[in-house]
Amino acid sequence: MPNKQRVVSILIATADMMVGELLAAALNRRQSLRVVAKATTAQEALEAAESANLDVALVSTTLADGPLSGLSVLRQLHENFPELKLVVLLNGPESNLVVDAFRAGARGVFRPSQSTFKSLCRCVDRVHAGQIWADSKELSDVMEAFSRLAPMKVVNADGLRLLTKREEDVVRLLAEGLQNREIASQLGLSEHTVKNYLFHIFDKLGVSSRVELVLYAVSSSRRLQIEDVQNDEPDIETLGGAAAGDDRVTGTIEG
Repeated sequence: MPNKQRVVSILIATADMMVGELLAAALNRRQSLRVVAKATTAQEALEAAESANLDVALVSTTLADGPLSGLSVLRQLHENFPELKLVVLLNGPESNLVVDAFRAGARGVFRPSQSTFKSLCRCVDRVHAGQIWADSKELSDVMEAFSRLAPMKVVNADGLRLLTKREEDVVRLLAEGLQNREIASQLGLSEHTVKNYLFHIFDKLGVSSRVELVLYAVSSSRRLQIEDVQNDEPDIETLGGAAAGDDRVTGTIEG
């Protein structure tokens, strides 16, 4: 008997319930995806994360609580539910919000008004699989912002490489989307040892999160496979009323 594909459980948090219903209808067309909760406020989103076994949360930057309240709940979800994969829903070209979203723990950014149903489903699939979902401009903005905050270091003042071979192995597996327990299994280590390695890697490279570490791997072109998905077949139905091609960049990341 073939193994059944696991259904991805999704939370949608938007200020407008009608928008949430539209997104849910798009996602529920896929047998492998199921919207199990919808929210319009931060409190509802947090309560849904507490009560439901969620895999992915789609969170608008602004909820019914007020402007940018979605970014606040994003940080709380990331802190309280670190295994939950987070995608920010944007409605305009707010590059500063893209940077803030990734700092808050997002694994992807999606613009419903400019993208297709097909792209929405692919976004959820990719993020759930441990990848980053962003277009090349968004990823460039994020990388530039991180580089301004803390220049990435590969060697120290004496010209010696900062990472040991084992630490480089951890970065490579992290960039491939493996979780701590899987990295531990691959390297014959305990999960606690892997966490210690990550702590030292963060300190050596001047980063503070897995997102920043993977962006470091992207910017330095070290052991991270990047796929530039272009010329996607247009979908007849789109969230914004007009077909739009994809220009997405995805990279692996453990959540």
